[in-house]
Amino acid sequence: MLAVADSDSYLKWAACLLQDLPDGCDTELVVVRTPIAPSAEQIAAAVGDRPAPPVLSARALRRLAERSRPDVILVSCTGPVVDVLVSGVLDGLRPRPVFATGLPGISVPATEKAWLFRSGCDLFVVHSEREVAEFAAIAARLGGGGAVGLARLPFLRPRQERSGGDRVVFATQAKVPKAREDRERILLALAELAVREPGLDVVVKLRALEGERQTHRERHHYQKLWRELGEPGRLRFAAGSMQDQLSRAAGFVTVSSTAALEAIAMGVPSLVLSDFGVNAEMINLVFEDSGLLGTLDDLAEGGFRQADPRWCAANYFHPDERGDWTGLLTGLVLSRSRVPAVSLLDGPEHAAARRRARLRVEVPPNMLRAGYRAKRRVRRYLKVLT
Repeated sequence: MLAVADSDSYLKWAACLLQDLPDGCDTELVVVRTPIAPSAEQIAAAVGDRPAPPVLSARALRRLAERSRPDVILVSCTGPVVDVLVSGVLDGLRPRPVFATGLPGISVPATEKAWLFRSGCDLFVVHSEREVAEFAAIAARLGGGGAVGLARLPFLRPRQERSGGDRVVFATQAKVPKAREDRERILLALAELAVREPGLDVVVKLRALEGERQTHRERHHYQKLWRELGEPGRLRFAAGSMQDQLSRAAGFVTVSSTAALEAIAMGVPSLVLSDFGVNAEMINLVFEDSGLLGTLDDLAEGGFRQADPRWCAANYFHPDERGDWTGLLTGLVLSRSRVPAVSLLDGPEHAAARRRARLRVEVPPNMLRAGYRAKRRVRRYLKVLT
């Protein structure tokens, strides 16, 4: 299997998913060079003990695939990049590999857009039985794509008995909440908690340090906001491994981060903020009935809680034997009568958009910085993506 990632969260997902493959599988992990490619520090944090993967241009990726002739290419990328790689950069490989893809975190509710961009892939991997059912319904309605497989979110650790910790971890999200004042309210509630409990180490866990690229563009970065607020309290900002932060956590809080699932798996009392709404726009609809929803007032008072066991069973904590993605993948590799998936975006009506999207993986970053005309097109594309 050749796994290709384009950003920090997709790289982490790919690196973890490779660990779930059966013994004897040969794997190779690379990053395709795009405007949101992770920094060296982000790469190191995402891959853990694996050697740092190379960052390749689109042409170099094509040459690697031609040379190594993988049975499977895992396209662990944002939707438009998946479409461009499968239908353009990696199209026409002989023998044709099985193309697998998926989403690296919570995917409730399932969206047609996510399916459309990945409909040229033979296997679509998601992480709960609810997600399988929702994407299977979209597939039945729209067509395209291939099988929908169930995996366990690979970075979830088995539940551990904990004796407590001295740290409260806030996991940020680039996309939500959008408003500056909402983000400031979160920081101030964290600062109030730090005052109430002076023995706690209150950590704002960032996906990327200020100035680093990440999967989604972050308009109001928490580090910058804290500085502009005049740092009215004692907070610490950190990037790197979420597991390292949670290993010493007495509490965890987020608006919608997938890291909430890591906290649940490790038995860390948690809180999912509902002040800004519980809906698809806030990417936290899945946490309804979880027992974790609470407010900024709860945060300031340290009101963390445990997830409802019935919710856990239906959402991401299914028994390992229910997972079928590796079996589906093996069947696709071995099948002599496999019909390759055909993208729903093939056709003249999508040709112009696809050409613009190709710039994302084919225009060197130095050209973008130099101000070539392609830069404007890529910026327009990034607005669509984010």
